[in-house]
Amino acid sequence: MRPAGHPHDDPAGDVVRWAAFSCLLVPVVLVVYGTSYGGAAVATLGLLAVTAACRVLLRHSEKAQRAEARVRAEEPLPPAHRGRHSRGSTGTRRGCRGSGPGSPQG
Repeated sequence: MRPAGHPHDDPAGDVVRWAAFSCLLVPVVLVVYGTSYGGAAVATLGLLAVTAACRVLLRHSEKAQRAEARVRAEEPLPPAHRGRHSRGSTGTRRGCRGSGPGSPQG
């Protein structure tokens, strides 16, 4: 069990657990409301098949995301090229007055 108050580390697992709970709850509700046991069993098998397929897809997606993050972490960063005379900051340029009649401010 997880301690209370900690974030969930496995959101896909939470989805699968809720889906499994639904697979158990839906047939009970169907039988209570008058559906035959056979109909409830078919609905349960269908829900189990969909749940299993979703679980496979979620796990595959998580695995691909982890692999992509690993590849990104291993790639070297491109060099920070700022140009010949750039200081890397925004603001007024050297030699530019900025308030004359031909400037965007004036």
